[in-house]
Amino acid sequence: MTTDAEEPTLTIDELAARAGTTVRTVRFYGTKGLLPPPVIGARRVGHYGPAHLARLALIEELQQQGMTLAAIERYVEQLPPDLSEHDLAVHRAVVASWAPDTEETLTREELGRRAGRALDEDDIERLAAMNVIRPEKGAFRVDLGLLRLGVRLLDVPLSHDAILAAREVLVAHSRAAARELSELFRGEVAERDAQDVKFLSAHMHPLVVQALLTTFQRSLKEELQQWLGASQVGGSS
Repeated sequence: MTTDAEEPTLTIDELAARAGTTVRTVRFYGTKGLLPPPVIGARRVGHYGPAHLARLALIEELQQQGMTLAAIERYVEQLPPDLSEHDLAVHRAVVASWAPDTEETLTREELGRRAGRALDEDDIERLAAMNVIRPEKGAFRVDLGLLRLGVRLLDVPLSHDAILAAREVLVAHSRAAARELSELFRGEVAERDAQDVKFLSAHMHPLVVQALLTTFQRSLKEELQQWLGASQVGGSS
């Protein structure tokens, strides 16, 4: 087992088993540059960690969306090389959002099984606050594209009120951005023929989503660095 704080300890066989793929596929992705090289340990054995597993999950999601290997290579090339497991999980959640809605109604037992862990009442409340699940007649309506990310966020020390406030901020600003971008693109395609409009419509969603995600991640990173820097200065005075 590995965690973000641990050194990579999975062999290639263990990585393939955890990812539900084959060793041959892992090696193939490595030769294509889709996976970073393993950490070489004793006896020249390569070891893999959570980031490798997260990248495999992202590649699988991209494949499920119908992307070709060449398109996946272009997508991965645009990602910052130092993305953490959590960052990759966010990208995977965004990629999953390109697909049609993937909601299912699950019992409490099925929800825990899909989440991969036992969920107490506080966990259920926090997932509902994140809009990952909605109680529905003794069961739960679950957004499967967000479930894995939501479960990971359960371990982040945020209060229920903070989650609700963060959700309001994100929804408000994302809707405003979507509205302005839609108006921009609508004006851009107004004078084009039907084939151009169809092409732009098919490709706009994933490209815009990825651009927004990358821009937001960089902006948030800068804000956190400024905040931490200011805290350190204040604490040392």
